[in-house]
Amino acid sequence: MAIPGTSEQSLPAAGTYEIDPVASTVRFDTRAMFGLLPVRGTFTISHGRITVAESPEESSVEVAMDAASFESGNQQRDDHVRSSDYLDVARHPEIAFRSQRLESSAQDASLQGELTVCGVTQPVSVRVTSVAYEDRRITANGTTTLDRYAFGVTKAKGMTGRHLKITLEVVADR
Repeated sequence: MAIPGTSEQSLPAAGTYEIDPVASTVRFDTRAMFGLLPVRGTFTISHGRITVAESPEESSVEVAMDAASFESGNQQRDDHVRSSDYLDVARHPEIAFRSQRLESSAQDASLQGELTVCGVTQPVSVRVTSVAYEDRRITANGTTTLDRYAFGVTKAKGMTGRHLKITLEVVADR
């Protein structure tokens, strides 16, 4: 099994690891105003777990993000994105990811799973860029690109970026 940044000896011990919301980050990058302006920001993880199986391919990840934690550094934009025009956090307070399997090759690994945004669930592939394990702590990094239209979030076409690059750093303790 190839996981970038690890060797067979450094794979995490089998067991359940609780995600540390304070130490973990979910960042996004997109473009607004017809692709002219970069927009960057974060979401907060509210809870989650990584279950490492004896066979790494059978490992799983479940994580929930607080939709109202959307933060881009512009209060007016952040409030608008939290509104019913976009994330509708009053009706959909969580964004959830649940993996289904871990796929790997000699060069890379990816978590295949489902992401639920605004009550719409779509398949997502998260490229695992590194995994570090020390003592009873896992630090895993990954990336994916999301199409917000696939989740029914279609307000302000052209004015608001359609695709979001997501960068994850997840820390979990046993």
